[in-house]
Amino acid sequence: MPPSYNPTNGPLAGLRILDLSRLLPGPLGTMLMADMGAEVIKIESPASPDYVRMFPPHLNGESVHFLMYNRAKQVLTLNYQTDEGKAEFLEMIKTADVVVEQFRPGYLDRLGIGYEVARQINPRIIYVSVTGYGQTGPYAQLAGHDLNYLGVAGILSLTGDPTEAPTVPGVQLADIAGGSYGCVMGTLAALYARERTGEGQHVDVSMTDAVMPLLTVAYGLFTGGMESTRGQMPLSGGQPNYGVYLAKREGDSRDRYVVLGTLEPKFWQKFCTLVQKPDWLKFILPQTSDELVDYKKQIQTLFLERTQAEWVAFGTENDLLITPVNDLADLQNDPQVRFRQMVITEQHPVAGTYSSIGIPLKFLQ
Repeated sequence: MPPSYNPTNGPLAGLRILDLSRLLPGPLGTMLMADMGAEVIKIESPASPDYVRMFPPHLNGESVHFLMYNRAKQVLTLNYQTDEGKAEFLEMIKTADVVVEQFRPGYLDRLGIGYEVARQINPRIIYVSVTGYGQTGPYAQLAGHDLNYLGVAGILSLTGDPTEAPTVPGVQLADIAGGSYGCVMGTLAALYARERTGEGQHVDVSMTDAVMPLLTVAYGLFTGGMESTRGQMPLSGGQPNYGVYLAKREGDSRDRYVVLGTLEPKFWQKFCTLVQKPDWLKFILPQTSDELVDYKKQIQTLFLERTQAEWVAFGTENDLLITPVNDLADLQNDPQVRFRQMVITEQHPVAGTYSSIGIPLKFLQ
């Protein structure tokens, strides 16, 4: 089994972060750094505490959302909108390494606790500002949420069935891949630069900007002249040998799906040979949308002959990239997820025992 991780002795031990962020992007980003050993002090104004505390469901009065984004942190109530609170915050700046915030651009400056003021107190301080559209540009002051940023970034247009409206993703891609991961990446890059220069800086994380690298493959195909039709680009539904198929039901259980990931020709050729469908070799490159639909129907018919468990066993035995589509209830029983400790049990003095997502990065030291 991999080693257990103590947040006080991880690779970021000794780093002090003041976390002014709320809701999901910033708090999850700072929690990931707390998991790696950083000291994170979550500062909440009594006039406007983190809204996520009010979001259901609750465990003994504690919001599950708040628990999921804020473990391993200290929480401090401080009204930084008053003169006394501002003075206390700026005193904390003297010993802090990083401030993470996600207010609209200019808000902290107007309060008198923005980066330019803080750097006069501590030239090594790093401010990381996580916003929807960044600190500059015509959208900078606009409000938004995950779906808005995905729409502007072009990602939403590629998601779903071509005959229907774009599908709302099942997870918060812009908030997490753009905001939380962007927060961590920007923080670590600025810390590395500070080691060389001795000075901090203001890091501008736009969730819209930061999520756009997810378009790298799709935009490359578009640039090369391929039509960007939703659900029909090669890696998003346009290749029958790379997709999701319904498996045979086991008794009266719910629908179960499997992923067929035979993207490379060598895997597809092996699959066609083992299921005795040599005429399916041409399926790897459908020429028309009608062919695409027909090929997928034929493959779907085959997958209905075996259960999910049978297909997964077949794929594992033959190295065929066939894996289950796990429901959330399945995660605790998935052997890989369990071995890597990616679903863990937490203890909270008020909420009690609950399950949450584990630490994604493993450090052997």
